[in-house]
Amino acid sequence: MKTNLVEVLIVEDDSRIAEIHQRFIERIDGFSVIGIATNYQEAVDLFEIVKPQLVILDVYFPDMNGLDFLKWIKENSIMADVIMITASKEIDSVNQAINYGVFDFIIKPVIFDRFKKSLIRYANYSKKIKSLQSKSVYITQTDIDGLIGKNITMMEEPSQYPKGIDKLTLEKVLISIKEEKNGMTAEHVSHEIGVSRTTARRYLEYLVSEGKVVADLAYGTIGRPERVYLINSGS
Repeated sequence: MKTNLVEVLIVEDDSRIAEIHQRFIERIDGFSVIGIATNYQEAVDLFEIVKPQLVILDVYFPDMNGLDFLKWIKENSIMADVIMITASKEIDSVNQAINYGVFDFIIKPVIFDRFKKSLIRYANYSKKIKSLQSKSVYITQTDIDGLIGKNITMMEEPSQYPKGIDKLTLEKVLISIKEEKNGMTAEHVSHEIGVSRTTARRYLEYLVSEGKVVADLAYGTIGRPERVYLINSGS
């Protein structure tokens, strides 16, 4: 018996991360997890059994590459949409995933708010598709624009930030600061998230200007002061 829920298959080799994704999904109305696959064969078997509408897919597995599995989905004309979630920051991986038609691409560590936005956007997209499929006439340009508009929304989302500030990088900086109660220097943050010291300082100073982070001076072993950044507990 079919329900109105979007049925989701999680394909993730780390069972702990898969459980986190499942708990995230269970907190969002309109979605149901119908299976978890931790390797290639499990993923193939579950596809044949449960026929998911949406797949949460990682990139790196011990026995396969998620991008190759994404290609397999498309080549076999499987009607399933895909949201990729991965630690990969390689532009080639992102570009290839987009070329294969993924609905969204999220970089680890996954922030619940970002995850929720993606699924809600997908739920709205799915409802529009079902509404158009029920039409007895040809769809209009307005209908098409309404569907493709979900990609425009994704591209325009970062515009709320000033030039040189990326939302995902900003979230990573915030996470690293929150995990260190004694504060962090720009150099520590740069090592933690894999960016240059200059880039880390730019994001930290932006967070200071927004009131989310406060800066203080600390003196090192040679007496030279450094700016140490801490989460603003009063924000």
